[in-house]
Amino acid sequence: MVKLGNLELGEQLLLLAPMEDVTDVSFRLLARELGADAVYTEFISSEAIIRAAAKSMKKLVTSPQERPVAIQIYGGDPAVMQEAARISEAAGPDFIDINCGCWVKNVVRHNAGAGLLKDPPRMERMVRAVVDAVKLPVTVKTRIGWDANSINILEIAPMLEQAGAQALTIHCRTRVQGHSGDADWSWIPRIKQVVSIPVFLNGDVKTPEDAERAFRETGADGVMIARAAIGNPFLFRQIKELRNTGSYMQPSLEERVRVCVRHLVHSCEIRGEKRGVFAFRKYYSGYFRGIPGSSRLRSDLMQITSLEAVVERIEHFGEHGAGEDATGNVSDLAMAA
Repeated sequence: MVKLGNLELGEQLLLLAPMEDVTDVSFRLLARELGADAVYTEFISSEAIIRAAAKSMKKLVTSPQERPVAIQIYGGDPAVMQEAARISEAAGPDFIDINCGCWVKNVVRHNAGAGLLKDPPRMERMVRAVVDAVKLPVTVKTRIGWDANSINILEIAPMLEQAGAQALTIHCRTRVQGHSGDADWSWIPRIKQVVSIPVFLNGDVKTPEDAERAFRETGADGVMIARAAIGNPFLFRQIKELRNTGSYMQPSLEERVRVCVRHLVHSCEIRGEKRGVFAFRKYYSGYFRGIPGSSRLRSDLMQITSLEAVVERIEHFGEHGAGEDATGNVSDLAMAA
């Protein structure tokens, strides 16, 4: 049983990774319904939190239905992170996660995210400062090292545990790799030998078979799924089906349409119609991958800006599939938008 303080999460956890402009409330609720054991907010700048920046404060909002949920924060100044953690705790999550793994240049150059891998003492001070600031469990997400010549996770992991982290998520790549190359899962069992807290694996879990192999080969306490969940939001359910029955089902077209529309509508409620419709375009390939006629559907949806018209187009596809009339209402909707 994986426990974070008094919070019991279960065994062989499936976690939805924090992803910028993806893991808003609408997507987190969907992931929980489809089988994720815990979810994380988009990562939030500690500097923006203490300035009460409107966009960042919206990211702190969670729903009771998505619990357990973590708020993930990042920054390069331990004092600022400490205050941001206090504000985040007041928003009511189940735990606080510290991002020490983001590889993006604009984050790293401020000594935040994976930039902390080059300054382990600062990382330790930051974790200790956050732990001291809040009563909630604190966890850390990081990478195995800065580059292939400076993999230092076996030194960093016990240091983070001593600083008070109650679990570690390890993206099994270096900062220099970003998302390229293969994730090296072999580090997970080695990390588990030097810490007593739960260790979660992140990186290259794309299919139910990947998840089962990750648990079997590494002994990870959980796997965190990121980009593959965008491409297949039903993945969490499929992993549990494979675990429990030895096989798994693909969602029907009817379910894909129903879940997609509900997700889209909720996203627009959160973001506003115009931004919601535009931001949602990243999801269509995942919802309808492998369905005949889906390429035409995605092409049409890229041209439509009205929520009502998008929903009508998707539902029309659900009713007619690849046999839909390609010359009727579809083009009219695109023009009307």
